[in-house]
Amino acid sequence: MIDPSLEPPAPSLEPQVPVAARIVAFIEVLLCSDFPTQIAIGGTLQALGYGPPVHGPLTIGYVVALSLGDAALLVLLILLMLWAHGERPSAVLFGRGPLGRAPIAREILVGIPLILAALVIGATVILALQKIAPSLRTVPDNPLKDLMRSPRDAWLFALVLLAAGGVREEIQRAFLLHRFDVWLGGPIVGLLVTSIGFGAGHLIQGVDVAIATGLLGMFWGYVFILRRSCVAPMVSHAGFDLIQVVQFLGLK
Repeated sequence: MIDPSLEPPAPSLEPQVPVAARIVAFIEVLLCSDFPTQIAIGGTLQALGYGPPVHGPLTIGYVVALSLGDAALLVLLILLMLWAHGERPSAVLFGRGPLGRAPIAREILVGIPLILAALVIGATVILALQKIAPSLRTVPDNPLKDLMRSPRDAWLFALVLLAAGGVREEIQRAFLLHRFDVWLGGPIVGLLVTSIGFGAGHLIQGVDVAIATGLLGMFWGYVFILRRSCVAPMVSHAGFDLIQVVQFLGLK
């Protein structure tokens, strides 16, 4: 009789991810983290003579050019990376297989009530932080309000929020979560990392806003993980941002 302790261990049924694939995925995550593309677009605008003002607040024209240019470059970069790996962008981003159609209309309907959910999350976190830790409000007035000096500016800013916020950020989030899910430790790791990064990107609006934004990013990321489509998070995110514009205009 063979001693069970001497039997070789059963082979793992889980495929091992090659180290090279993990390194490539990590590089892709860094490239699509938003900082490289913003630096590239910002440097290009600077070279063309359209840099940010040396003194004074940012102008709406510069913010529109930087945001839309960054959105276009980042989405193109994501598509190229997916194609390079033989992945279908429609399947990765929208849950659409080669033989099936993505239920876009259904996902839009799912996303509409999630606008209210996002508003409740954002308001609850901000109010709770103001009550528990008021020192986290490091920026008294949101600097983005200064960009909306007229109805024209508000329309331009709304365009930026739709393209660079609702669309680009949710495509970016879906891609990054997919990379973590397949190559970099799983969806939960990806959800934590992307949420922290999303919040850190809003520190210019204050620590309290950054925390609330990070939790909102976690909410939208969780919806993507559940549904494997970025349409519902995209609708929720865009609606949330547009309501912020209306709110800012009402306070002016």
